Amino acid sequence: MEKLGRIAIIGGGSWATAIAKMVLTKQDQINWYLHRQDRVDEFISKGHNPAYLTNVSFDVNRINFTNNINEAINSADTIIFATPSPYLKEELSKLTISLKDKLIVTAIKGIIPGNNLIISDFFIQVYGVPAENIAVIGGPCHAEEVAKHKLSYLTISCTDLAKTKSFSELLSSDYVKVTTSNDVTGVEYGSVLKNVYAIAAGIYNGLNYGDNFQAVLLSNSIQEMDKFLSSVHPLNRNICESVYLGDLLVTGYSKYSRNRTFGYSIGQGHSVQDIQDKMGMVAEGYYGTKCIYEINKIHAIDIPIAQAVYQVLYEQADPTIVMKQLTNKLK
Repeated sequence: MEKLGRIAIIGGGSWATAIAKMVLTKQDQINWYLHRQDRVDEFISKGHNPAYLTNVSFDVNRINFTNNINEAINSADTIIFATPSPYLKEELSKLTISLKDKLIVTAIKGIIPGNNLIISDFFIQVYGVPAENIAVIGGPCHAEEVAKHKLSYLTISCTDLAKTKSFSELLSSDYVKVTTSNDVTGVEYGSVLKNVYAIAAGIYNGLNYGDNFQAVLLSNSIQEMDKFLSSVHPLNRNICESVYLGDLLVTGYSKYSRNRTFGYSIGQGHSVQDIQDKMGMVAEGYYGTKCIYEINKIHAIDIPIAQAVYQVLYEQADPTIVMKQLTNKLK
């Protein structure tokens, strides 16, 4: 089995916190990079993340905290990135060491704004990381339920089977079941699209559409996702697997879904800026919507649900009108 070596986690949000808890069930020590030194200090003094999943306690003596990303990465062999996609470039701009010989694991369900690259492609094209050294953590999984030891399922995707198996074993436990995949690109694009569709579900909920319609919306969403993935990355995949359909369903329906919550507030008439200020967390689907729209200029795939969300978020179209028009395209 492939040796993972020392693990470093990059990011301080709820998903990074849940992943750290999972990793520490198998690893004696980890490196953990947090952007802010005051958060590091408070984490150490309180024994838990001061901002996210505050009820999850840690033995801080087993964690090498740092606000220096080079320090976190230099002594590690496997690097897990769990930062919001809009901030990844800024964090990586501080790097002075190479990532080429590291196993890069991305837990980021987004696309790099501006570059319009999924995270694996960004590491390959910009940082020269070999494709076989990149793995992706896919859902369906909410950090809040992992923290409560609720039975959860993950999918680890990598083109190197040995690395896939090793990392899957690292995260496996009596409450986390892990399956494997080689569809890195499909899993990443699927995780972006499901956030976009969850925003749509939230908008409709905010507009007071009912459960009957939500079922139709998500049924059409998985078909739209399948169409998009089949065009941008043709592969013999089963779109009904949990990493695609399951992740869409939990993000579209769950009370923990920040993308659904974001969309609900849009449907209620609130502005994007006001919602972002109040949430205190990044709704990846907001940025993913624009990236998918721009990527689709090349592919010209018929994706009316994603298109409608783009019109509402970026063209200031009236959600009442746009989403009503969309209902006539669903079946």
